[in-house]
Amino acid sequence: MTPAPVLVGYTADERGDDALALADLYARATGAPLTVANVRPPGWPARGPGSVDAEWTAYLREHSAEVLDLAARRLGDRADTDFVSHPHRGSGRGLAEAARAAGAGLIVIGSAPGGPRGGVAVGSTADQLLHGAPVPVLLAPVGFADAPPPRLERLTVAYRRGREDPLPGAADLAAALDAPVRLVSLVPRPAGLPARFRRGAQDAGDVVARALAAAEDDLADAAARLRDRLPAHLEITTETAEGAGIGAALRSLALLPGELLACQSSHDGPIRKVFLGESSGKIVRAAPCPIVVLPRGNPPE
Repeated sequence: MTPAPVLVGYTADERGDDALALADLYARATGAPLTVANVRPPGWPARGPGSVDAEWTAYLREHSAEVLDLAARRLGDRADTDFVSHPHRGSGRGLAEAARAAGAGLIVIGSAPGGPRGGVAVGSTADQLLHGAPVPVLLAPVGFADAPPPRLERLTVAYRRGREDPLPGAADLAAALDAPVRLVSLVPRPAGLPARFRRGAQDAGDVVARALAAAEDDLADAAARLRDRLPAHLEITTETAEGAGIGAALRSLALLPGELLACQSSHDGPIRKVFLGESSGKIVRAAPCPIVVLPRGNPPE
């Protein structure tokens, strides 16, 4: 069975190149076809009911076609690729519409301009997708296209026991990529906690030590449940990470060159949609590698 297409939002700039490089890497790893989409503005209204400025509309279409031609040249001789020019006033909402039309199983975008090299910056396009996309959203870090890894070699899943379970979506990703999984629990250290109450303290009342122990128990349970969903040859490991906040805990993790990070949408969002909450938002903005945000709710069987 052919995997659902990967849809990448492409613009003729660095963020477009970053997204294209990551989408191509993911699509090749999973055997999925690739759809390259450029969202162009709709035509301007002209005189008369239902009329538009034909000259301006023709220019917008021509410019969008040139952008897609550039993407085709970037991809070289890659097969199984479609190119779509989609009119919409909002780039993120337009990509969501294009993804539905293409039957895509994943949307890939680049980071907003001005973000730190190697980090993820959320702009208006990402903000629209991260609050309503119908499929997982994968964000490329700034500069990813400069030196992409040869493959995506491990999936690290930010895990926290709660109402929304990332394991079904993570299992689908790992199986599609044929990649091992690392389940990680991020344990923020309470503000103002003395240094003696950090990792390794022996005090039985140490709040961090208790939080770490509880996180390790949760991870062991999650790993056992994930094992039933993954092919037997894929390794599952667990790790706790502590820091002054979620971002600091995340940045303390060792990463492989081909690391892919995954986090779950907030339970406050709509079912089967991506919705960035407070914790997931902190994870996305601190991500030091490509990160995919999974929709709320288990995927349909």
